[in-house]
Amino acid sequence: MEKRNLIDITDLTTAEIDEMIAAAEDIIASPAKYAHVCDGKQLATLFFEPSTRTRLSFESAMLALGGQTLGFSEAMSSSTAKGETVVDTVHTVSCYADIIAMRHPKEGAPYAAIQRSEVPIINAGDGGHNHPTQTLTDLLTIHRELGRLTDLTIGFCGDLKFGRTVHSLVNALSRETGIRFVFISPEELKLPDYLKENVLKKYNLPYTETASLEAAIPELDILYMTRVQKERFFNEADYVRLKDTYVLTPEKLVPAKAELRILHPLPRVNEISTAVDNDPRAAYFRQVRNGKYIRMALMMKLLDLRA
Repeated sequence: MEKRNLIDITDLTTAEIDEMIAAAEDIIASPAKYAHVCDGKQLATLFFEPSTRTRLSFESAMLALGGQTLGFSEAMSSSTAKGETVVDTVHTVSCYADIIAMRHPKEGAPYAAIQRSEVPIINAGDGGHNHPTQTLTDLLTIHRELGRLTDLTIGFCGDLKFGRTVHSLVNALSRETGIRFVFISPEELKLPDYLKENVLKKYNLPYTETASLEAAIPELDILYMTRVQKERFFNEADYVRLKDTYVLTPEKLVPAKAELRILHPLPRVNEISTAVDNDPRAAYFRQVRNGKYIRMALMMKLLDLRA
């Protein structure tokens, strides 16, 4: 079988995404059936940037499939600290593992990595560019919560400029029918122009931009909250000025639909009040759990394994 990688969500067709959502649903229903699918397989997690959910989700997914894991959780614990290139690191690790999940702070780093890897590479986040496995998690969550990926009004709130999870999900949902986007952000953190030109305008997708979360909430089926990411700012004063622009509270949810679902890629800082956590519309911790199952389905697909 030809080696498959997942670097961008558009590397997968909508049919393949539907197939993986169905596989994840089956894993949730019958986990024991998948407990030995990856016996003898090893996943390497190469995280050149900090992560909790994504790294542990990948490791938990491989362990649940019967496989093993190896890797590192920060660049300074690898030979990068000695000056080794990312390409050489990945080439080396591909001699030990069957599949690699890689996170890197530089946009495009996974593209360089696949040139020399002998095994499939999964992009677990590259700078402010892409995060395709979070997108798969989001799609599974939307499907499980609302029963569809079509005919939805989806609001993205917060850091839309640097938010790689936002960029990936916009790309994925642009291929579904009946999707309308609402982008909620301050002027400084608006969705990048390249996404508007290459995706939204290219495919004639309806969207609006607003600075008001309160005005947007009543029309939304999905509210995708994001944190303002301190690590993406060059100027700390700008971060301090913008970090508390949006805080979702129970009071702001009063005019929202009963079927609204609130998503967040996490970690949150204070953009969602903990008082919202008990609202049945708050799906972000269910979203975390879904990440494990969709990554199980993805690794099975890239390794060409079946239960």
